[in-house]
Amino acid sequence: MMKRIWAAFYARTLEFLRDRSSLGWNLILPVALVFGLAFVFSGAGQPLFKVAVVAEQPANHPFLQTQHVNFYDITPQQVDTTVRKVGRHQVDMLLDLRAGQQHYWVNSDSQKGYFLERLLEGSPDGAQLTKQSVKGEEIRYVDWVVPGILGMNLMFSCLFGVGFVIVRYRKSGYLKRLNATPLSASEFLLAQVFSRLLLVVAVTSLVFTGTNLFMHFTVEGSYLNLLLVLVLGAFTLIALSLVVAARVSSEELAGGLLNLLTWPMMVLSGVWFSMEGTNPVMQWLSQLSPLTHMLSAARAIMLDGAGLADISGHLLVLAGMSVVFLLIGAATFKWTAD
Repeated sequence: MMKRIWAAFYARTLEFLRDRSSLGWNLILPVALVFGLAFVFSGAGQPLFKVAVVAEQPANHPFLQTQHVNFYDITPQQVDTTVRKVGRHQVDMLLDLRAGQQHYWVNSDSQKGYFLERLLEGSPDGAQLTKQSVKGEEIRYVDWVVPGILGMNLMFSCLFGVGFVIVRYRKSGYLKRLNATPLSASEFLLAQVFSRLLLVVAVTSLVFTGTNLFMHFTVEGSYLNLLLVLVLGAFTLIALSLVVAARVSSEELAGGLLNLLTWPMMVLSGVWFSMEGTNPVMQWLSQLSPLTHMLSAARAIMLDGAGLADISGHLLVLAGMSVVFLLIGAATFKWTAD
């Protein structure tokens, strides 16, 4: 029995070591993730809070010397927009230190806002600032984060549910047999896309509906618009998986490539925290992710009651990405593992 186990173990290990592409990705991917995440979260320690400040330059309020708080400047024209972001947990506090103003805004439902308010009151001259009410309804953190949770689950289901399966089909020879039929590559890929699309949209809709019965999420906009964003976002992510699966023959390599796509999207797409006030380079990179546009559109509909015209930019980006990914996948697709 031990000889059989050893033979199987030796054969599988040798197979993996001989697959240089998979071996390379298993070595390169962790290094790339470590350096990438180190760059994103670089510094002596990430700030615990984000505070927007509007003031005549230079602002010299004692509270601005508080450590572990990311103070960033905004223009007077951005005040109304930022007040809404405070209410949406995208910014923890807004300080207006202009002469004749001396106000601050926090979300009373935000834990971070509560602690910032206590810190402000305990700082010199903090009592001189008066609290202002947030315009619009203050939302719970769960209302803001639920699109991110569902979007993250959707991303994994779309990328691994299609890309990994097609690679397995190719490796097992199933695609080679399909190639002998009248089925074209485009027809096969579209069948895979729509099959997975139906599944993930149905599952995500059921999860959202079921949890909404108990959590009563804030949905200011149209449910139909929200469904449109879900369908288009899922379609784009599935199309992206085809780019990976078009030619790859190794499951290990496919897993590495898919992880290389999913991890940056999880970090930079605003799944768990807002990108507001972060490094401009990170904000620019986040716009390259389809998940960013899907979550931004979904949150705009749910929290701000946005219509299709308001999120048309995100929809156009998702549609454009879908076309590009599908064209690349169809053009580079191969049936066999050779």
